[in-house]
Amino acid sequence: MIQLEYTKEITDTGLTKEQAIVYEVLLKLGESPASTIARAVPSGTTLSRPLVYKVLEELIQLDLAQKTEESKKISTFIPKHPVAITKVIDSQKERIERTKKQFLSTSGKLSSLFNLSVGKPGVQFYEGKDGIWEVLLDSMTATEEILTYADLEAIAKYIPEINAEYSALREEKNVKKRGLVIDSPEARRFLKSYDGEVTHTKLIASTEGVVPFQTVVQIYDNRVSYITLTDEYLMSIMITDQFIANTHKYLFESMWKCSSGDVV
Repeated sequence: MIQLEYTKEITDTGLTKEQAIVYEVLLKLGESPASTIARAVPSGTTLSRPLVYKVLEELIQLDLAQKTEESKKISTFIPKHPVAITKVIDSQKERIERTKKQFLSTSGKLSSLFNLSVGKPGVQFYEGKDGIWEVLLDSMTATEEILTYADLEAIAKYIPEINAEYSALREEKNVKKRGLVIDSPEARRFLKSYDGEVTHTKLIASTEGVVPFQTVVQIYDNRVSYITLTDEYLMSIMITDQFIANTHKYLFESMWKCSSGDVV
């Protein structure tokens, strides 16, 4: 009788309990026909013979087993080296990341429902690049044009890869954005990579003696987000409140109308 010793460890990698049991049995038997494998599964597991056959096919799909099919001979199953389980772990990580990104695209709407239900503004703080990505991804839920003030030099210095991925996703989903940016040769070069149909930017002159934008601000729906990029820290804040958002929209539109810079 085969003794199961590693079911929990194998299951922890992302396999189902049934897959872990059959894989361990197959490892201990070596190349065997399905009927032998089914008989070797300990009786306390409640795995029926048809289920064992089904799980063997699943292990093949996971690249943890292979099946020999020589003519006029009974098919046998051969275990793959356990290192193949790392592929299962990697696929689980990828699935989790995809699920996280998909959920983050709707989490903003859920947050809005929550804030409306409790009747007060919502303020969320984030740290690091993961936090910046969450804040940027929330803007993909915008039902209107995003308005933004941007520090392009800081973006290019601290988060070029994140910005490139975000911009590509925004253009793919046709999420419109209108921005105000301090005019400079670097800013003009930076903006050449943007799709002019999706992003409109007005280049405004800097004011002598006044510090230019040092935080990326995005305004949309009932949200205002701030992303600060420095050598000391990367920090994001997202405020959910219609009154605050309306105030920022008014200030942005006023500045847009008063500024005489080029629109690119």
